[in-house]
Amino acid sequence: MTPTAENSFSLAHYWSHGDAISHAIAYLLLAMSLVSWFLILSKTWTAWRVRRSSAAVDAFWGAPTMPDAVAALKLADPERLYSPLALQGAAHLGTSAAATLGGEMGPDERITRVLRLAIHRSTQRLESGLTVLASIGSTAPFVGLLGTVWGIYHALANVSAAGVVQIDKVAGPVGEALIMTGFGLTVAIPAVLAYNGLNRVNRLTLAELDAFAHDLHAYLTTGARARTLSVA
Repeated sequence: MTPTAENSFSLAHYWSHGDAISHAIAYLLLAMSLVSWFLILSKTWTAWRVRRSSAAVDAFWGAPTMPDAVAALKLADPERLYSPLALQGAAHLGTSAAATLGGEMGPDERITRVLRLAIHRSTQRLESGLTVLASIGSTAPFVGLLGTVWGIYHALANVSAAGVVQIDKVAGPVGEALIMTGFGLTVAIPAVLAYNGLNRVNRLTLAELDAFAHDLHAYLTTGARARTLSVA
């Protein structure tokens, strides 16, 4: 039998015969896809800039003085991940202890606390949005599967109401409903791949930040020049 416009297999046919729930699931997948790609593109751009700025550490240690080192670090660190460690660590070294709980610590402990806080803030910046990306990657297939299940249920209910069961009347709507599962996978796969790639970049960056903080701590607390440095 030649397929007619009524039973032809097409997305337009599925959409025109879908109900509010089918449309809502499709819109939800579309929103998840837009959010996912926004995060993928923005976080990839940030990760690329961060990896380029990893040479900022070499620029810092290659400077002749602390002010020159901080200036070189700022220029080579557009994402401001490394420079806050040097700025805040040096600033707290030269200040007198305040009448606070933190001020009761020795200079070594105060610098340790400041560097740890700077690393924590950098970690928050690097990992922002990754939870959303992971959530989309893990839930999008199930959202698409929900659309498929609901579409099949809707198609079978229509066939049952018609009182005539024919294979072409069932195969078309069921096949169209399977499109939702494909959409769910299309949304999830890029999100999962991007999440894994960004996580790897973040691990490398945080390891470099930790190493830089360790070396900076050693310089600020035991270096001879740290006693007389002045931050511009």
